[in-house]
Amino acid sequence: MHRRALLNLPLLALAKTTAMKLSVRVEPLFPGLPLTTQLEKVAKAGYHGYEFGDWRAANPKQIVPLQRKLGLECVCLVGNRGVNPKGMGLCDPAERPGFLAEIQASAEAAQKFETKKMVVLSGFKIPGMTRAEQHASMVEGMKRAHDIVAKYDVTMIVEVINTLAKIEPLNPKGDNHANYFLDRTPEAFAMVREVGSPYFQILYDLYHVQIMEGNLIETIRENIANIGHIHVADVPGRHEPGTGEINYANVFRAIRESGYKGYVGMEYIPSKDAIKTLAAVKALANSSSSLPR
Repeated sequence: MHRRALLNLPLLALAKTTAMKLSVRVEPLFPGLPLTTQLEKVAKAGYHGYEFGDWRAANPKQIVPLQRKLGLECVCLVGNRGVNPKGMGLCDPAERPGFLAEIQASAEAAQKFETKKMVVLSGFKIPGMTRAEQHASMVEGMKRAHDIVAKYDVTMIVEVINTLAKIEPLNPKGDNHANYFLDRTPEAFAMVREVGSPYFQILYDLYHVQIMEGNLIETIRENIANIGHIHVADVPGRHEPGTGEINYANVFRAIRESGYKGYVGMEYIPSKDAIKTLAAVKALANSSSSLPR
């Protein structure tokens, strides 16, 4: 195409020619394998990003050379350990020292793994504290954490998690995180505005948000500037797109047309061969038609 013709294309048409950046959360897609083998599987599937849960159990001196060789990027790692990070949550001011210490350690780890983002979890609700008090504690904690992560140029992506599903498919024998604090996106985006840090955004997990509130496309359109990462799985069952109720063809188009530049991460339990599902999702994510407004 000639340069003049290219310049005359509508911006939306140009956006549709750009492939979406896709990553894989390795544990649910390739369970039980060593991280090195999981990375090889990600590369085989034609994806360019990967995510994993426990950086503390991985050796960056082993992993980073492999990710470079495979042409992969470590998209994010988990900061304060888990859905209910006891002693290092955000809702209780008494846990602030533990939270900040873990953010410091995770920021240093992010530098070693050559990633610029870390997942942060609110933790469970604190008995005896009002929601307003816990909200304020989260805001203060994120403001304090800004001073740490800014030095490393690492963005904290705080995850909204559903509290309605009876079972968490990623951990069917464990807790279904019904007591997780940050379970609604309006409150999460309000926190981003209150904290006012360029190093604080939201991890928008389509599976969790669909269960809690739906309205995925409008929420993406209105808040894309404050979304730092996106996770993908269908409802119910947390399997690959196309197995449940979410119209992923339309949602993926909305993400592309929003101008989002970050990664979209596969965090689902494949209902069949993982590599085949990843190929199908990749094709769906990059289909070219546009959405009406």
